[in-house]
Amino acid sequence: MKTNNIEGLTMFEINVLVQQGGRFVAFPNAISKIMKKIKGSNVYFVRPEEHTFKYALRHFFFNLSASWRIFPYGPIYVIKSIYFLVKGGKDYTQDILNELKNNNPIYHPDLQYLH
Repeated sequence: MKTNNIEGLTMFEINVLVQQGGRFVAFPNAISKIMKKIKGSNVYFVRPEEHTFKYALRHFFFNLSASWRIFPYGPIYVIKSIYFLVKGGKDYTQDILNELKNNNPIYHPDLQYLH
């Protein structure tokens, strides 16, 4: 999954923002490709002073326009989209922080040349 809104932030800054109330959220999408449904979403980093409504509304309208073609589950995906719009998204904060810690080691320029 692609994580949006963390460009230019260090791991320390992300941890500070999460402690202040920031979180990683995702909103479900459903796309139909010839009798095959594909579910997915991008993960957004929502800062403490931001609201998730602007991200949720985009996914709601996408599901409203595209998901109805998936018969018979299309209306279920639209209702699920409304649920996550009201709830503020599905929280993936702990999962993303663990992934970032595992894949983003701390860089120490002074230790690079020590053997």
